[in-house]
Amino acid sequence: MRRDYDVAVIGGGLLGSAIAWGLGRLDARVCVLDEGDIARRASRANFALVWVQGKGLGFPAYADWTVEGAGRWPELAEALRYQTGLDLCYERPGGFHMALSEREMEARAAVASRMAAQGAAAGIELLGRDELRRLMPQIGPDVVGASYCPMDGHVNSLRTFRAFHEGMRGLGVDYRAEAPVEAIEARPGGGFELRTPAGEMGAARVVLAAGNANERLARQVGLHAPMLPTRGQIIVTERTGRFLDHLVMTIRQTDEGSIMIGDSKEEVLEDAETTLRVGAVIADRARRIFPALARLNVVRTWSGIRVMTRDGFPIYDESTSHPGAFVACCHSGVTLAAQHAFVLAPMILAGRLDARAAPFSARRFADAPATLAA
Repeated sequence: MRRDYDVAVIGGGLLGSAIAWGLGRLDARVCVLDEGDIARRASRANFALVWVQGKGLGFPAYADWTVEGAGRWPELAEALRYQTGLDLCYERPGGFHMALSEREMEARAAVASRMAAQGAAAGIELLGRDELRRLMPQIGPDVVGASYCPMDGHVNSLRTFRAFHEGMRGLGVDYRAEAPVEAIEARPGGGFELRTPAGEMGAARVVLAAGNANERLARQVGLHAPMLPTRGQIIVTERTGRFLDHLVMTIRQTDEGSIMIGDSKEEVLEDAETTLRVGAVIADRARRIFPALARLNVVRTWSGIRVMTRDGFPIYDESTSHPGAFVACCHSGVTLAAQHAFVLAPMILAGRLDARAAPFSARRFADAPATLAA
């Protein structure tokens, strides 16, 4: 039986499910069209950080958006726990970005200075080796110092993903797996027809939240989503006793006791394989930061293709040629989950992005079409 919806969200990853859950809380009739389990989503391969430090360097609106999103994570975690019973294991111990040379420490100082100069709300503190050792005596001799931000945190990202899916279904959102959108057509009287292998359906509004596939889909509705995906690789160790009370940007201990290590960025568009060459570099740097890690066995590795826009900053936009069509692209799906659920979703249901989203328009790109909302 054919159904029409208030909003169709294309993509059921962390971004799409956060938006759909937010729309469901507003009593909207929502459908999520997704590839399902075959999707190679970043939601299953990310590092699970709620990270503020350094975000928005050169883009003050993004820095503010990130701070607001991280600040609302306790509210999000509690709302999902109350609805689904799932503990997302959100913690905010503050985060350290380690420096293994004086040159790296100078780079951290430059970031802190530039963020302060642009008025970033999240302060970054610089710690020398002696001060850092008092906090983390397990650091290795190669560690020169670190930068620190008290707003940085982390979560159980797989449980977060599960909670959004259980939560949106509990709110009546119609989730359709194995239904990737092949075509979007505007209806003469307003709204959209969406064609999938599972059939066609209609919606008054459509949200493109399909990761790197947004670049292809955006052209169909007068939107622009220039993407430049990269590959990241992660190493996971066996479980161990409590080792890290603090959060490091590239090393974190999960709530289950394993150590996650990730410190790579490769310009690989499709291949999600892991490589020994990159894995060896990641492991060596982690061992230099915390020598005790060398005693742990590696139990698995994986890689994922990051959803990355051409300039690395989020895109939130709406179309003038196809009213009711929106696009959302971002790399920081975990950090910004609360913003997408509590702030972006109401804008979409209202049919208009407000001033808070304006800085993230793809109009900032030189090749942007004239069909983007002013």
